[in-house]
Amino acid sequence: MALRVQSVDEGSPAQALGITPGCVLLSADGNELADMLDYQYYTVASQFRLALCRGGKLEYLDVKKEEYEPLGCSFKTYLGDEKHSCDNHCMFCFIDQLPPGMRESLYFKDDDERLSFLFGNYITMTNLSEREVDRIIKMHISPIFISVHTTNPQLRVRMMANKRAAETLGYLDRFAKGGIEMNCQLVLCRGINDGDELRRTLDDLLALRPQVGSIAAVPAGVTSYREGLYHLTPYDTETAGETLDILEEYSKKCRAQYGRSIVYPSDEWYLTAGRPLPQGEFYDEYAQLEDGVGMWRLYHDTFLEELSQRRGFVWPHKMDVVTGTLAAPLICQMTDTLHGQYPQVQVNVHAIRNDYFGGNVSVAGLVTGTDIIRQCKGKLKSRLLGVPEVMLRDEGDRFLDDITVTQLGKELSCRVTILPVDGAGSCRAMLGERKKKGGE
Repeated sequence: MALRVQSVDEGSPAQALGITPGCVLLSADGNELADMLDYQYYTVASQFRLALCRGGKLEYLDVKKEEYEPLGCSFKTYLGDEKHSCDNHCMFCFIDQLPPGMRESLYFKDDDERLSFLFGNYITMTNLSEREVDRIIKMHISPIFISVHTTNPQLRVRMMANKRAAETLGYLDRFAKGGIEMNCQLVLCRGINDGDELRRTLDDLLALRPQVGSIAAVPAGVTSYREGLYHLTPYDTETAGETLDILEEYSKKCRAQYGRSIVYPSDEWYLTAGRPLPQGEFYDEYAQLEDGVGMWRLYHDTFLEELSQRRGFVWPHKMDVVTGTLAAPLICQMTDTLHGQYPQVQVNVHAIRNDYFGGNVSVAGLVTGTDIIRQCKGKLKSRLLGVPEVMLRDEGDRFLDDITVTQLGKELSCRVTILPVDGAGSCRAMLGERKKKGGE
């Protein structure tokens, strides 16, 4: 493993040393350079010996530069190599349940500890090598996000269909002893890793405190595209409530012992069980927000805070807004409150049923352009449509089904504005501070 240089920064130490595109970086002071993390970590020193290969010949360069000054090399990808793919065949894997015709990148299963550190992606640890485990500890790559699901070795093998799923549980203890902070995720499958198995998992993970900083529990998503896959039964009101009782029991114990909840049920448990969501204090710093934990509460509170602080004239206007069926009651509550304060603003909420995934998925982030078009055509009450940012890829231009924002606007004969994921930004957009995208 090595790093092939693609370009060299002008005026950089690398250029001064005569490093050129095509050179292959091998090691720094004898430390292998396998990817960007190695490169960044081992080239920060002011002096080191760099081994490289140029034209098939091994060379050594004595590097002298300012400490932390970038060496100045760039590579084919920001990781220095390709993303690590997943080796598991989890019974609950959502990617295995995707319908055909979506963006090609969505079908790739990553399981990469570097993405965990950089972006908060979850890893299962089953494809980690001993070198990578040692590197996480040596470089103190922390925090990392780990999909645990269960600490029962046999059950973990069964759920993930990977014999390494059991032995790699030992990495949790090694990371804890190495001072690595871990944010853990439990995808719960009804009747499989909930109940007493959930209690066992929570007890085992909390025994690794304080290195286990948070534990998020989410219900397995079930679409209609499960032919040939393990049969999973979605949680209903009763079973969601039973699971929530266990999670809240542990959260309460943690708050009493540590002053923090530590165990965080995702919003979906409360909404499925028909129970009110906790106040903002329950979520502490919202450490697991990207996993759907506390998103409802944060949106609610920041929306109302922005609305309460709003001053000045607001022009009369109408707009339509789309969301998923799960979030629709919240959005309706917010728009009703907004209308009460500003009667001249009318926001019509459309709860989009997720037919694209077969009707079992209700979160806003998985709503497609196809479903919006089918369910809103001829039903909009304005010429302006608000689309939550969470429905689009990072570039903000495409839905999961590859429908573009521009296409959506043309199909519905409207202008499209993107609603920020936070409540305050969404409130401002509904009041008229909007960023337009799409067709007229």
